[in-house]
Amino acid sequence: MLDHLVDRAANAVPVTPLRVADFAAWLKLQPAAAQRWVKAMDFQARPGSTCLLPGDDGKLARVLLGIEEGTDRWSSAALPASLPAGSYELDPDASCDATLFAFGWAMGGYRFRRYRSEAASPLAKLVWPKEADRALVRRLASALALARDLITTPASDMGPAELGAAVKAVAKIHKAKVKEIVGDDLLKQNYPTIHMVGRASSRAPRLLDLRWGNEGPKLTLVGKGVCFDTGGLDLKGGSYMRLMKKDMGGAALMLGLAQAIMDAKLKLRLRLLIPAVENSVSGNAMRPLDVVRTRKGLTVEIGDTDAEGRLILCDALAEAESDKPDLIIDAATLTGAARVALGTEMPALFATRDATAEALLQQGKSQEDPLWRMPLNKAYRRLLDSKVADINNCSESGYAGAITAALYLQEFVNPGTDWMHIDTMGWNLISRPGRPEGGEAFGLRALYAFVADWSQPQPKAAAKIIAKAPATRPAPRKPQVSRLRRR
Repeated sequence: MLDHLVDRAANAVPVTPLRVADFAAWLKLQPAAAQRWVKAMDFQARPGSTCLLPGDDGKLARVLLGIEEGTDRWSSAALPASLPAGSYELDPDASCDATLFAFGWAMGGYRFRRYRSEAASPLAKLVWPKEADRALVRRLASALALARDLITTPASDMGPAELGAAVKAVAKIHKAKVKEIVGDDLLKQNYPTIHMVGRASSRAPRLLDLRWGNEGPKLTLVGKGVCFDTGGLDLKGGSYMRLMKKDMGGAALMLGLAQAIMDAKLKLRLRLLIPAVENSVSGNAMRPLDVVRTRKGLTVEIGDTDAEGRLILCDALAEAESDKPDLIIDAATLTGAARVALGTEMPALFATRDATAEALLQQGKSQEDPLWRMPLNKAYRRLLDSKVADINNCSESGYAGAITAALYLQEFVNPGTDWMHIDTMGWNLISRPGRPEGGEAFGLRALYAFVADWSQPQPKAAAKIIAKAPATRPAPRKPQVSRLRRR
């Protein structure tokens, strides 16, 4: 997708990014003819606006681009499709971050064209700015494109097997190892909830297990891979089911992140776990009030078959703990409640350690890829009580849905584990420059920046702070403690 960024080009037209605060001073230094043209075009350097300046020969001589105050990642994303075909270069005298400018241009060329028969319109090309970090731009643009493509692909072509193939393709490029447990082998190897959710589909459920790296801290990523969610016997209405091809958005996000980590060759031991299923309806579908014994040994009553994501994740999280990783991060398109609270473009973050959560939130701010932390309020654990099992997979209450979902998952994470849970939308509802309507990996840039920093050797003082950070986990109930000790 980066063919519209080139090493060199003859007669490239300069693009001059300008901020409103600097525009008047810049304009005064220009020739009188240019000043008259800019004023006639009513260009005032508003973010995202452009002005094409002609030369004496009538040809395009320069492009003016209004950009945001401070950092700006997206204004340049409109240019590849909006400028006349040809080659352009970033004005070397511009006060603009070259890497961010190139990143915006790269993402402005993203298109999901798998099912389009007509030829794509030509894109304006950008000569790579000398100061740009090409590797970082390529890494993040490729990771975002991978995640978007997977999410936007219809479920007819993106079932559990196809998602598995995508994981294997990424693993092959980076020489990672992949193990795949399919169908009834899930029962034989004790992944009962993954099997239970996916067994009603004609497309066999599976657990994908990728491993890479042999030095550094252990990081385990877990992604919800529900390739399509009908809701099961608690069937969704048509308007709610329509976008359910995106219900593997957590898996796509985690796979994109894993690809970026491996591409950067970060010094860590990476594990990626993706339970991939289709939640369908047939004679052997799970039923409301069924009870299943999970991989961890806890029994779960099925309060709602449409709360299937947490069921497949709970077995994957129990498996994640087997390696005793330094950090577990899971991502899922889990609850509508998180969207009600935070909207569609800001994932909800739950975490057991304040220092880890704050580090990710800070990266979200710096990368303009924000998340918002929500509480693991232990008082709400009672809303998941079951009369016949250790826990119910959902609350009968209509309140605190994102929190109770996170509390359910926390039951399958060991006390003291450094764990972060991300509840995301995985879909752009509207199109903006570089961010078309369709699948989206919200938080990927923030997560990559966080992991790149987290994987570095920590100063002793920082290590002590993180080690002392409290784990905000509700105290386990005595019967559950007893069962866990026996296991």
